[in-house]
Amino acid sequence: MDFYAETRGPYRLWARATGPSDAPALLLIMGANANALTWPPALIEALEEKFRVIVYDHRDTGRSTWAFDEHPYGIADLAEDAVAVLDAAGADRAHVAGMSMGGVLVQLLAADHPDRLLSATAFCTAAVSGDGPPMLDPDPRLLELWEHLADERDREAELDWRVEHWRLLNGDKLPFDATWFRAIEEACIDHAGTPRNAAAHARADQSGLARDLSRVTVPFLVIDAPEDPVNPPPNAAHLAAQVPGSELVTVPGMGHALPPAVVPDLARILRSR
Repeated sequence: MDFYAETRGPYRLWARATGPSDAPALLLIMGANANALTWPPALIEALEEKFRVIVYDHRDTGRSTWAFDEHPYGIADLAEDAVAVLDAAGADRAHVAGMSMGGVLVQLLAADHPDRLLSATAFCTAAVSGDGPPMLDPDPRLLELWEHLADERDREAELDWRVEHWRLLNGDKLPFDATWFRAIEEACIDHAGTPRNAAAHARADQSGLARDLSRVTVPFLVIDAPEDPVNPPPNAAHLAAQVPGSELVTVPGMGHALPPAVVPDLARILRSR
């Protein structure tokens, strides 16, 4: 079922719920500048065996409203968007799982809206607590590529850029299937109706994100992606250490991407919630 969630300002968010309507809700929160179709279909199908799976397009992605230039916002506002999606889906409480920026939003939800969460899972991300770990710089090749994130490109050139981006994000341990990632991005572009990347989340205000994670009471799981070139170790272990009683599990070889090789492990871990 496709639906829309109304949130603050002019933003209207596209969302989709699949799986048994009477099953516990699982809200998947994607990373920055990526729409809902970035989640691998095989992962969604595996999760539908247990959950009513809810995915949605962030502001300025996919079929949601694109208006950052006229109505700028902060990353923290995107966490409130997730609550609006739960409201529109009729889900009083849900398991939530987020990747990258989505993992940041999961932390904000666990801190600010514990009454709406059954559990929280974060991966490929870093802690929002003020006491951060020693941070390693992202792969220099990524920094160079990100300089061209918002460049104007036609469809084929944009697909080439996105596939190269995923190649670097994937890390060097697991096989990289360029054809598979290209098909994912073709679906994302068709879904959005444009190859444009507004890069809005890269420009959004990042203030107001710090939280005292030691006060989080929601069951919290951190998935370690040991080959992540964006948030490398010790980020996952540090995040787990900030949340009392949290669990830390590792998906061997995982980088900052969701190739077919990680889907079975990721689905198994998420189904354990």
